[in-house]
Amino acid sequence: MAYSTILRRLREEKTNYKKRGTMLTGKRDFITVNITNENTQVQILTPGMTGDKVISFAHSRSLIDKGWKGSRKSIPAAYLTGYLAGKKAIGKGAKDAILYTGTRKYTQRMAAALKGVIDAGVKVPASEETFPPTERINGEHLTVKNDISKIKSTIDSEVK
Repeated sequence: MAYSTILRRLREEKTNYKKRGTMLTGKRDFITVNITNENTQVQILTPGMTGDKVISFAHSRSLIDKGWKGSRKSIPAAYLTGYLAGKKAIGKGAKDAILYTGTRKYTQRMAAALKGVIDAGVKVPASEETFPPTERINGEHLTVKNDISKIKSTIDSEVK
């Protein structure tokens, strides 16, 4: 009986190789959203033969410098982190991308980050029905209120 080796990243449930192969054949930039216990991070990458190259990266800790108070993993924080990553990508010449979820589920926070990237000016194929309502993106449901429009204008003035 022969022993077949299972790839390590497949065994650890970190990579869905079928989904990744389909994504790579499109030869388009892709967006990854990672939401941890405390933060949100958004990357826009371009695929390559020697590995993926990061075009832009945004972490929710950078929102603190722009006046953010409260949770960095909430829906408004995910939206602003995606907006920041999208603005950086536009500055480096990215025009369109697709969302790559990998083995993670598509959640409301991931949808908010994607909406932020789209609002920054990157063209991403997505349905408006999947995004959270505007009230939740603006943080009206939170106890710690933040002025989303003020932070967006700060991002616009800092990132060219």
